[in-house]
Amino acid sequence: MTATNPNAQPQTVASTWNIDPAHSVAEFKVRHMMISNVKGRFTSLKGALTLDETDALNSRVEAVVDAASISTGEPDRDTHLKSADFFDVETFPTLSFASTRVTRASDGELAAAGQLTIHGVTRNVVFAVEGPTAPATDPWGNTRIGLAATTKISRKDFGLTWNAALETGGILVGDDVTITLEIQFVKA
Repeated sequence: MTATNPNAQPQTVASTWNIDPAHSVAEFKVRHMMISNVKGRFTSLKGALTLDETDALNSRVEAVVDAASISTGEPDRDTHLKSADFFDVETFPTLSFASTRVTRASDGELAAAGQLTIHGVTRNVVFAVEGPTAPATDPWGNTRIGLAATTKISRKDFGLTWNAALETGGILVGDDVTITLEIQFVKA
């Protein structure tokens, strides 16, 4: 008969998953002229998820976005966003996120708390996370999972304070920015 240790911790099964940049996007939206939202995206991102397959709450993620990859569909606006008025990509070439804790939200989805760095300023944020999905195998034999995550930040908290007053009252660029991630990971 073998004795079992009642204080033994369950064994964790962690796996590494790399962001597939061809099938992932980091998007944002912000109020323009107080009348509508303008959306944009960053087209270059990389990072990895360390997934605890026995308990997702022990997982962690890190991601880096190339600030110069910003695209709003309007070249002049993109140039302005890359300038020192906004992201100052020459001085701050990347945006990054590193999770510090994963919890289960009241609706059963996950919440990933961590440190978001934009424009050289780091703040704690929480992303509401849908997923990860069940693993699927692509036609080339790679195992993939996906997830979506959303948070809302104040751009002023990250030193992005440029604005212009409108003749009719109000401001050109809103303060609240919604960040949405649609990420596909490939098992390393």
